Amino acid sequence: MTALYLIGQAINWAGIAIAAAIVVIVSLVLGVMILLINKYTQVKEDPRIKEVEHCLAGANCGACGYPGCSGFAKALVEGKAKLDSCGQTPTDKRIEISNILGIAVEGNTEPTIAVVGCNGGVRCRDKYDYQGYGDCVSQNLLAGGRKACEVGCMGAGSCADACPYHAIECADGYAHVDPDLCRSCGLCIQTCPKKLIKRIPASAKVYVACSTQCRGKDVMNSCQAGCIACGKCERSCPAGAIHLVNNVPIIDYSKCIHCYKCLEGCPRKCIKYVHHEDEPQPVQAEPAEQK
Repeated sequence: MTALYLIGQAINWAGIAIAAAIVVIVSLVLGVMILLINKYTQVKEDPRIKEVEHCLAGANCGACGYPGCSGFAKALVEGKAKLDSCGQTPTDKRIEISNILGIAVEGNTEPTIAVVGCNGGVRCRDKYDYQGYGDCVSQNLLAGGRKACEVGCMGAGSCADACPYHAIECADGYAHVDPDLCRSCGLCIQTCPKKLIKRIPASAKVYVACSTQCRGKDVMNSCQAGCIACGKCERSCPAGAIHLVNNVPIIDYSKCIHCYKCLEGCPRKCIKYVHHEDEPQPVQAEPAEQK
């Protein structure tokens, strides 16, 4: 007890009190300085950013290249991004955003969906047997993928893994998009190493399921379902809505009258229905009348 009393006597309590007071005063001064600096140097956010963000789809998928819808809205207001970069924003909201920002609506305002420009899959020859991690991005690192066609879908599901709406599945060796589930966010387009996925108008009835620019003879050596650029689709279209460009049929959907002549005339079945319900159903024979 005597030792503790002597230690207490030896402590300079006055000095400790002065030091504590100095710390408190310095803290208060620094706090006031921070408040003043924050007040006079604060960058005010443009109120249009919140208005634009409210009009966006709110999916925060990142397909536009920005960190979520808030980041994209900020980029739009600052003029660093284009409204077309978001495939999910509906037409009425795009027009509303254009009014907020005082800009013209660019590009096609019609809703779109994604389709896969390949019809090969298991009917396309493989260059080699791939052994390793199975997705398309990994396979593409080895000699451009295993398919003999340079732009052939490998069907390993990188696009399906990227789709947040589960609108893509791989069957028969290539990817298929369910148009009823697709929101045209564009993540699959960014992910596909072959750049086979593209957007078409949501009202479209047919699309070209091949992307090769090779000549017919070369296509037939590698794929049983690839376009051979025969031109029958172009010649059969009464509206002049389809033309061959670099051996690839291109459909002008503004002229398409949904007659399906191009699809019916394609010998390789490279032009396909967008919606399965549009496909003609087989006619069932009526049962013979019993006498």
